[in-house]
Order: sequence, then structure tokens, then C-alpha cells
Amino acid sequence: QVRLAESGGGLVQAGGSLRLSCAASGSIFSIIRMGWYRQAPGQQRELVATITRDGSTNYADSVKGRFTISRDNAKNTVYLQMNSLKPEDTAVYYCNAQFPTNDYWGQGTQVTVSS
Repeated sequence: QVRLAESGGGLVQAGGSLRLSCAASGSIFSIIRMGWYRQAPGQQRELVATITRDGSTNYADSVKGRFTISRDNAKNTVYLQMNSLKPEDTAVYYCNAQFPTNDYWGQGTQVTVSS
């Protein structure tokens, strides 16, 4: 079993910054990739950023240059540093851990950006 504990969401003004954290615990030795996804009201869940075990990253075009994903392998934690936030970044952000045969999701953390 795998548990993903997210933290760091909140309310911020446009142009501000937030850092999300996702701590993984349990049977995590075979994680291929971890990442962040988001879902705005009435929208489908979309990829924000992912990072592999060797540190390779991938970003949605909408966040490139503003968001940075990183990981601390010693703490089994993935971070998402979000800068220059925009109102359109408002969503519930979900942590994801991808294994060879399945995925695990966190419960989500709300990010609200006011204009």
C-alpha cells in the first residue's frame, strides 16, 4: 500500500508563490514517476509536472517557466514550487505516484489564486 500526503495549498494573490509538498510512504521502492496534476471546477484533470526517479522532468506548457518540480529521495518527497501564479492556476492539485502496473493519488490540496 502507498500513501501520499499533500500539503502547501492555500489562497494567494496573482503573482504570488506557493510550494506544494507530497510525502510518499509505504511500498514505494518501485515508483517510476511522481507528479502533480490539477483539476479546476468543471474541467478534466490535467498534468502539471512530473519527475522520474533519475530526475527527468516534464511540464505542461501552461506552467513552463513558472513552476518547478523537484524531489528529495531521502525524504521520499516531491515538491512543486509555483511562482508567478495566475487566477487560471486555481484548482485542486493532486499528487500522483506511478508504478509499473498502477497509480496512486493523494487526496488533493486546494490552490486558489485571486486576481
